[in-house]
Amino acid sequence: MKITHKAQLLLLEDDTNLSDTLCEFLDEQGYSVVPIYDGDAALDNAYENRYDLLLLDVNVPGINGFELLQELRAHGIKTPAIFLTSLNSLEDLSIGYESGCDDYIRKPFALKELLLRVQTLLRREFFHENSDLITLAQNVNYDLVNNELCVDGITQRLQNKEALLLKLFVQRRGEVVSHSVILDALWNYDETPSEEAVRTYIKNLRKILGKEAIISVKKLGYKFTQE
Repeated sequence: MKITHKAQLLLLEDDTNLSDTLCEFLDEQGYSVVPIYDGDAALDNAYENRYDLLLLDVNVPGINGFELLQELRAHGIKTPAIFLTSLNSLEDLSIGYESGCDDYIRKPFALKELLLRVQTLLRREFFHENSDLITLAQNVNYDLVNNELCVDGITQRLQNKEALLLKLFVQRRGEVVSHSVILDALWNYDETPSEEAVRTYIKNLRKILGKEAIISVKKLGYKFTQE
């Protein structure tokens, strides 16, 4: 049984054939991919939605990939990003990393190579875990690659926002995560945040992980205590 929240990837690639190939391949690997074909549309989409990873071609209609990522970084969007480009000079490589990318793949590339790079960056969000599985509690594991919560060998189904909340807690375990940070992480700009819904998600996660796994800190937020 798959978790309802897959890792969300934005793909900016104006070659429709390549875009279709990458989307099909990544979907088969368990990722949810949003294909976009020009830079301006990708920029708007990246502002309006939250992604786990950005896959960006450079030479595209509208704003190019380098400028797009520079603007996102300037506005505090830290989503991991990989450039997929035929540009191969040292100058282009330097510009890519200076614009804020986390990785750079030269075309043509093998699909397996892309998958390994994607998996590595998604793991990096979780304090550079060396394993695909994080143990959250006795007999409870979190699968970083597939975004699955496994309890006693059985995969638990989570709602989309429950999965996003768990991911936030795992990334910041041991810290007090404020109500405002949680609301910002779970709802897009065109959605209405709900404190009541957050309490419901917390309750549901506690049923799986145990009451002591998520501690309420009065007037401040919540702390995820599982190591």
